[in-house]
Amino acid sequence: MAEDSRPDEGQNPEDEFRDMLRDILSGKSSIDPSQLAGAAGLAGDPASLAALMSQLQGALNNSAGGDGVNWEIALTQGQERAAAGQLSPTTEQQAQLTQAFHIAALWLDDVISVAELTVEPRLMTRREWVTGTMSLWTQLAEPVATSISDSLTRVLTDQAPEELQSMIANASQIVRSIGGTLFAMQLGQVVGQLASEVVSGGDVGIPLLGEQQAALLPQNVAAFGEGLDVPADQVQIYLAVRELAHARLFRHARWLRLHLISSITEFARGITIDSSRLEDLAAGFDPANPEELRQAMVDGSLIPPKSEAQLQALGRLETMLALIEGWVDVVTVEATSRLPKADAIAETVKRRRASGGPAESAFATLVGLELRPRRLREAAAMWQAVTDAVGNEARDALWAHPDIVPTSDDIDDPQALVARLTSAAQGVTPELDEMDKALEDLLRDDGTARPIEE
Repeated sequence: MAEDSRPDEGQNPEDEFRDMLRDILSGKSSIDPSQLAGAAGLAGDPASLAALMSQLQGALNNSAGGDGVNWEIALTQGQERAAAGQLSPTTEQQAQLTQAFHIAALWLDDVISVAELTVEPRLMTRREWVTGTMSLWTQLAEPVATSISDSLTRVLTDQAPEELQSMIANASQIVRSIGGTLFAMQLGQVVGQLASEVVSGGDVGIPLLGEQQAALLPQNVAAFGEGLDVPADQVQIYLAVRELAHARLFRHARWLRLHLISSITEFARGITIDSSRLEDLAAGFDPANPEELRQAMVDGSLIPPKSEAQLQALGRLETMLALIEGWVDVVTVEATSRLPKADAIAETVKRRRASGGPAESAFATLVGLELRPRRLREAAAMWQAVTDAVGNEARDALWAHPDIVPTSDDIDDPQALVARLTSAAQGVTPELDEMDKALEDLLRDDGTARPIEE
């Protein structure tokens, strides 16, 4: 009977490799399929194991369908993980949070010159949050997933015994598909866990939801307030103010969302995989103990140190994230001044943001990108100095165009920015440099400038 399971003489090497993998997944080989669940970051329970086997079988069957990762796997994994501990909001919670959004909108109108949203805020379950945000998570993660899959294929080809070289070389698409599947499942687990940590759509700083969409997660808002010794309605209003401020900023600065996402994806495309580290793993890989491979995927050790160009791109990205979060902090403090316990809630937000949650840390190591800006405190201090000097309207006008948004230098030296804004408000013409003088001469109409020759 054993001979019946052997590949036919002259069988295509790709089919032979596919059959070998099917034997592994079906339990016909010496490798226990449940051990693969550990490599994917899944629990070893029967339901998780069945899901993993189904997804990997799908990767085998669809491996000829293209080079892209099947991100539906990430969505399914994330939804299932989020739904595991999910509670639907009660009627009372829905009424309270809807009222909190109404109050937040009124209070924000008093402190910002940014138009209201035209889309009603949402109350979302954890599963709905995963569904609404997964498209952006996969956009951020795709360059890394592709790099891992390509590197895995290359390393397996190099490390395989000579008699298997042609088999694996011809089956590279299968290897790439399975590598992408494992990564997608890992991402789904991370985002599903993150859904239990965030309290709102803008909680991680980047615009995960669609344009103008503000949202709170009632279950997580309630968990945030536990143990604070702060009335629940004050927590709800404070978090609603922050979320509306974040969403309204992105509506006001129409260029900002695309600019931010483009910056993140540009950074992600520069990420490569440390082939030498992957080769070491492949050389010493024990199928009976896949923990080392899984750990390498989640601890970031496969991603080498950032290049100089990446560090510069990351610096620009962190500056923009700090500017966004710093602005939100300043307007939230002003808008919630009526709340007796606002300071206590703000302190909790700062501590929570500084430490980050387990899933956020996992995303940082999985994709190589931290979502928390390092210079938030300095950016908030800059926005406060601007507010004190020229008022809310002039402050918010700085978001009108990317060319006039404060820079890293402005965060370092807020008083220089304040001096420029104050001079402009008083009608004082700043001193021109040589380039500005030449341009002014060129554009003058009094005949003194030399005309441009055809």
